[in-house]
Amino acid sequence: MENNLKLPEEWNYFLQDFIATKSAKELSLRVAAEYAKGNVAPRRDLLFSAFNHCGPRDVKVVILGQDPYIGENQATGMAFSVNPALVKTPVAGATPPLQRGLVKFPPSLKNIIAEIKYEYGSCSVQDGDLTPWAKQGVLLLNTCLTTKIGQSLAHIHLGWDIFTRAVLTKLNDMGNIVFILWGANAKSYSNLITNKDNLILSSAHPSPLSASNGFFGNNHFILCNEFLESRNLTPIIW
Repeated sequence: MENNLKLPEEWNYFLQDFIATKSAKELSLRVAAEYAKGNVAPRRDLLFSAFNHCGPRDVKVVILGQDPYIGENQATGMAFSVNPALVKTPVAGATPPLQRGLVKFPPSLKNIIAEIKYEYGSCSVQDGDLTPWAKQGVLLLNTCLTTKIGQSLAHIHLGWDIFTRAVLTKLNDMGNIVFILWGANAKSYSNLITNKDNLILSSAHPSPLSASNGFFGNNHFILCNEFLESRNLTPIIW
């Protein structure tokens, strides 16, 4: 990527074939133009947070989201994650209780935490900050990395799909990775996961509109760790 997108150097090297393409250069210019106009989520310095916290050779799990949270200050650059210092709604059981902030705790994230508690009895990230997952090798990747504040899928035309496909294709080649696909958008990328040494886990999205139709009770977090352990990899502390 062009320097104005600040993709970490190890990812630049990992994706060097894609980065050299005309499509990558055009994406860089379009994204830079959107940031110049303002009203973009996440903040520019957070754009590649998912990649900053998880190097390409460290990836054990990919959780594929759609696009950033649209609330102001809500998006962190990591799919489904929030900054607990900015959360407005208290989270039951969080220590210390989260009472003040700027943004609403996302309902999809609440459902993810609820599923983990169902599977394991507790959750290590119930404050909503999924950075500890990223540091364990979970790439929290949105298929569209930017949007306009207040508007979902506003930047679907920028070309992020090409970038996402390049990332998934390269990771697929590595093997021994769990790809977690929730909802139709994420499932549409399953055709890229062709390596039989990988595992695909797919279900309904954790959104309140669909969580009861297959997300709750999918046991994805347990199944993921069982796969990692079968490959002599350290399981994720969810």
